[in-house]
Amino acid sequence: MAPILQFLGATGTVTGSKFLVSDEGVRVLVDAGLFQGLRDLRRRNWDSLPIDVYNLDAVVLTHAHLDHCGYLPALVDQGFRGTIFATSSTIALAEIVLRDSAKLQQEDAQYAARKGFSKHAQPKPLYDLDDVERVLPMFTAVPFGDRVEIAPGTFVTLQPAGHILGSSTALLEVGGSRVVFSGDLGRPRHPLLVPPPAPPTADVVVMESTYGDRDHPPTGDDELADAVRRTIGRGGVVLIPAFAVDRTEVVLMALKRLVSAGRIPNVPVYVDSPMALRALEVYRDAVGTHQADIRTDLIDDRGLFDPGQLHEAQSAQESMAINQPDHACIIISASGMATGGRIVHHLKHLLPNPQNSVVLVGYQAVGTRGRDLADGSKQVKMHGQYVAVKAEVASVEGLSVHADANELMAWVGSMPEPPGVVYVVHGEPEASAVLAQRIRSELGWMAVVPRDGEIVRLS
Repeated sequence: MAPILQFLGATGTVTGSKFLVSDEGVRVLVDAGLFQGLRDLRRRNWDSLPIDVYNLDAVVLTHAHLDHCGYLPALVDQGFRGTIFATSSTIALAEIVLRDSAKLQQEDAQYAARKGFSKHAQPKPLYDLDDVERVLPMFTAVPFGDRVEIAPGTFVTLQPAGHILGSSTALLEVGGSRVVFSGDLGRPRHPLLVPPPAPPTADVVVMESTYGDRDHPPTGDDELADAVRRTIGRGGVVLIPAFAVDRTEVVLMALKRLVSAGRIPNVPVYVDSPMALRALEVYRDAVGTHQADIRTDLIDDRGLFDPGQLHEAQSAQESMAINQPDHACIIISASGMATGGRIVHHLKHLLPNPQNSVVLVGYQAVGTRGRDLADGSKQVKMHGQYVAVKAEVASVEGLSVHADANELMAWVGSMPEPPGVVYVVHGEPEASAVLAQRIRSELGWMAVVPRDGEIVRLS
């Protein structure tokens, strides 16, 4: 019987990446991510996977963002006892991401119980810190470029994806078939990371389509500089919701470039996210030790991420002190889609003031507060109350670390030989459909947008 592939997430949506590959008793899951955004999607996180989790041999983790790794503790709770393969940087960052996710879920459950926001008498988190601790010993590091046996007769080779530190594409060889998973692809001009190399020859490609229907500006520096100058000029606060892993680092580097060039004033910059600060140390170490996916033209500079007046808000007290600053400044806080964390408290205090601005620098999934702000909502709901949106809202797509449509096409089109089929996933329906059509029309290849739960043969 030929090996099969089942789509267990990231179909019709940009989150919840999970792909099962099975062959003759071998079962491998590529990514184990949380669904985010719309309530109906988030509820799916509580459903057990429709597979025999106990007999999973391995998980291959492409990178450490929550929508790719955040389901791991739930997977272990359902009986997974195998090995999780990932790069060393992904393992370091996933530990930070998972602990933070558990902490936020516990805090949200406690808050809901106190305030009566939940329909459950005793709201519970999906998982807690103890569950995360059960996951961590299961990780095994895989260096870029090494062909590693992860189950009997089944091999994986990871290559840099250029999306975040440690992110990878994955070539899975199973049952005589070769399937490439793109994970999340980065941009060729990432300021820190090497660009993703051309994918190898494969029978099947499973590729993301987050920005499959649009292109980014070459750089976001102009838009970011304009937003900062406008806001600081009127004495306001620039609030930047940023993913704690990679986006915070990219934003800090952009701010440093702009300050150094005299394009924005040198004002205090607060990074207010314990998770982002821990990730920042991982990035600093990666630059200092010349990790394989760090660009070779970067020097070991501990100030690489300091725009000039960098302040690291470690404690809750420090965070509360900058909820309503008495001076013009920039605050970078998580989460990147404003779904939870300290950013929510800052939005609650700063959105009603038209002097301030919110600068969105990453993808905003449907159903998130960030998407509501990007779409022009005049009020958003936080902690059970609606807050008026009077602050300026600006979107800076040029700082995205996701490949855009042309970059996705360039990556898949650089394969040495055409694959049998390209499955387009990890995008909203329109983005996936547009990218699949471009692959069909421009490359002449078969491209399919799979359905949720669909099972296909690999050869």
